[in-house]
Amino acid sequence: MKRGTIQDHLIHSAELNEDISFMVYVPADFSPMLSYTFLICQDGKDYFQLGRLPRTADELLGSEDIEPLIIVGIPYENKHDRREKYHPDGAKQAAYIRFLANELVPYLDEQFPGHGDRFGRALAGDSLAGTVSLMAALKHSDLFGRVIMHSPFVDSTVMSLAEAADALPSLYHVIGTEETDVLMTNGERADFLTPSRALHSLLAGKTKDYFYEEFSGTHTWTYWQPDVKRALLKMFE
Repeated sequence: MKRGTIQDHLIHSAELNEDISFMVYVPADFSPMLSYTFLICQDGKDYFQLGRLPRTADELLGSEDIEPLIIVGIPYENKHDRREKYHPDGAKQAAYIRFLANELVPYLDEQFPGHGDRFGRALAGDSLAGTVSLMAALKHSDLFGRVIMHSPFVDSTVMSLAEAADALPSLYHVIGTEETDVLMTNGERADFLTPSRALHSLLAGKTKDYFYEEFSGTHTWTYWQPDVKRALLKMFE
C-alpha cells in the first residue's frame, strides 16, 4: 500500500493574533493536474494519531473508494486553548471560525489544487471539535459544504444557529448511547446524547443529506477510531 506524506505548515493568523501550525496529508499519487477535496480536521493531531486517519486514507485512496483528498489536521495547544477556540461560549471561538474562513481557506487554495467550491471543503471534529466544525459550516455555508461530527457537544447556541440556517452542509453525525454523563475539560459533567438527539430531530427536518447513527459506546476514541473509515466512505465515496 502506497503511503501519503505528512507536511508541516505554519501560518500567522491575524484573526487569532498567533502562529498556527498544522499538518497536511498529501496522497501518495498526488498530481497538480487533479483537483482535491480538502478535509479540515479540528483536534487534528488526535484524528491523525488516535483516529489513524492518514492510514485509512491511504487504504481508501489506493483502492479508489473515495475521491482525491487532502487532509488538514489542526492541533490544539492544551485543553484550555481547545475550549477557548471550540466551545460555543469560548473567548476565541468566533476568531477561530474567522481564521478558518478568512485565512486557512485562502492559504489552502493557494498551496494546493482544490475545487474552489463549498463541496470541495469539509470540516471534521470530535466532541467540541465537532461543535466548532458545524458552527463554522453554518456561519460560512458558501465555503464549507460537508461536516463530519463524532459525538459533538450541543447546547442552545448550537441549536439556535442550526434552526436559523438556510443552507445546510452534507452531514455525518454519530453519538454513543452511553454518552449521558461525560466528564468535560472544565471538570463539569454533561449529557451529550440527549442534545444530540434534539439536534438530529431538528436537522433531519431540514435536510435529507444527513447520516445519523447511535453507536453502543462512550465518549472516547475507542469508539470513534473504528468509525473513521465509514465516515470517509459516506462523505467522499
